[in-house]
Amino acid sequence: MKIYVVSGLGADFKVLERIEFPKNCEVIFIDWLIPKHNEAFHDYVQRMSEKIDTSEPFCLLGYSFGGIMVQEINVLKPAEKVVILGSIKSDKEKSRFIKTGEVTKIPRILPVGLFNTRAASVYALVRKLFDPKNPKLLQYFKVRDPYYLKWSVEKVSEWKFEENPNVIQILGDKDIVFPVRYSKPDYIIKGGTHLFPATKSKEVSKILNEVFCEDVIITP
Repeated sequence: MKIYVVSGLGADFKVLERIEFPKNCEVIFIDWLIPKHNEAFHDYVQRMSEKIDTSEPFCLLGYSFGGIMVQEINVLKPAEKVVILGSIKSDKEKSRFIKTGEVTKIPRILPVGLFNTRAASVYALVRKLFDPKNPKLLQYFKVRDPYYLKWSVEKVSEWKFEENPNVIQILGDKDIVFPVRYSKPDYIIKGGTHLFPATKSKEVSKILNEVFCEDVIITP
C-alpha cells in the first residue's frame, strides 16, 4: 500500500523523519509547489494531486496545512484511508485566532514582505504558536518563499470544508495552532505541541502502525 504524505505549511519532511511507518507500506512524499499568482485553491490542489497514481489503492497522510491539503485531494482522488496529524477536519474546528483572520481578511492585506523569515516578529509568532520551547524551530521550515507563505496563510484562514467522518485525526493536547478543545480527535498525543510528529514520534509511529495495518476500508 502506498501512503502519499504532505507535510506542514512551509515544512519539508524533516518534521516527519523520525516517524516509523509500517514496513508493508511505501511512503511517497509530495513536495509543496509554489502557487501561481492569484491561483485558485482548487487549481492548486489539482496540481498537488498529480503525483498520485490512482491505478492502485493508496492512502493519504497530511500534517498541519498538509492535513487540509490531503482532505482536498481526497475529494478529487479518493483514498482508502486519510490520516491527519495536527490538523482539522472542517472549518468548524478553526481556532478563534484563525477565525479572526477569516473575518477580518487580515492575511489577505498583509504585505508579502512580512513573510520574509528574517523578520524577527514572524519568527517570534511562529515559535510561540508551534513550540515555544524548541530553539531549533526553523530547521523544520524549508519552503520560505514569501508569496507561498502568504498565500498559504490566506487559504488556511479562508478554508471551508464539510467534515468527512472517515478521516482519522491525531492531535496534540498542547497544540496552540489547532487546539484539541475545538475537535473530537480519534487519538490525542499527551504533551504534544504542534510539532508532536517530531517530538513524540514513537507515540505517532505506534498509532500509524495500528491505523495502516488494519484491514483497509474501501471508499465507496
